[in-house]
Amino acid sequence: MLIGPGDDAAVLAPVRNERLVVTTDAVVEGVHFSRAHFAPADIGHKALAVNLSDLAAMAATPQWALLSLVLPGDWLVAEVEGLIDGFGALAIAHSVSVVGGNITRTTGPLVVNVTAGGTVESRKWLTRTGAIAGDEIWVSGTIGGARAGLEMLSDPGSLIPDPGCVAKQKTPEPRVRLGVAVGRGRAARAAMDLSDGLADGIRQIGAASGCGARIDASALPIEPGAAAWWQDRGIDPMMAAIAGGEDYELLFAVPKKSGRLRNVQRHVAKPAMTRIGVWLKDPNEFVVARDGRDEPLPQGYEHFAERREAKTTLDERREAKTTL
Repeated sequence: MLIGPGDDAAVLAPVRNERLVVTTDAVVEGVHFSRAHFAPADIGHKALAVNLSDLAAMAATPQWALLSLVLPGDWLVAEVEGLIDGFGALAIAHSVSVVGGNITRTTGPLVVNVTAGGTVESRKWLTRTGAIAGDEIWVSGTIGGARAGLEMLSDPGSLIPDPGCVAKQKTPEPRVRLGVAVGRGRAARAAMDLSDGLADGIRQIGAASGCGARIDASALPIEPGAAAWWQDRGIDPMMAAIAGGEDYELLFAVPKKSGRLRNVQRHVAKPAMTRIGVWLKDPNEFVVARDGRDEPLPQGYEHFAERREAKTTLDERREAKTTL
């Protein structure tokens, strides 16, 4: 960084023989978090974490970030400082320089927008394309914890939420070291982070690569606290974990019996990685194998599903009125 905060823009020196990777994402009050359950520091942490997770999925080493705050008028100075502290702590942990940003006021909800950049060696980045039929499907860490954590925080009858699930929801840990190691080691053909759930990630890589997928239900690394939570409520833990979002783990397409992946695992032991299935030749086949039967893979989280459903309902009403 040649020029940082204090001027109209930052000036960054490019790194020789590496490529710049840039991402941007926002967290919005009432959509991604509730101030009733998230401390300001949690909000700051999550806002940066979701961007670092995107860089990790591309095998990029994060280097800098821009932070823009759209603040409601009732926010206190101490709350803003807490948010920045949470953001800064995660930035320090990953050697990320905060090179600038902006603050403005709103009469609406809090919005925290982040733009983050990093570098990756030429031809060592990862994308959603590249999976080949026969490749293995691998995922890092555990799944389902963030969704269960949100349900626990939102349920007034949940007196003792599972700490692991709540942490997955409020302060997710981006898998930066793992993503960079997989990219450098050329251990995967494709990758994506699980911001909108495992089912969504599998379908996204499948669509980009022209593949289908078969998931082994017995191999899924479901967060234990999440599985117990759903079982107590008569909910299918497997389907809930697959469809749930915000785990921010990494999903990979890995060549069968990859020695390169084993080498990565020797150097990056945490989080653990689990083989959960295989990519298929038929791009329309997305199934979960359970108890000897194939079940359809859920769709995963869709940001505008409610809006589309509302529009469909309105169209149906208009059609009915026209018919009458």
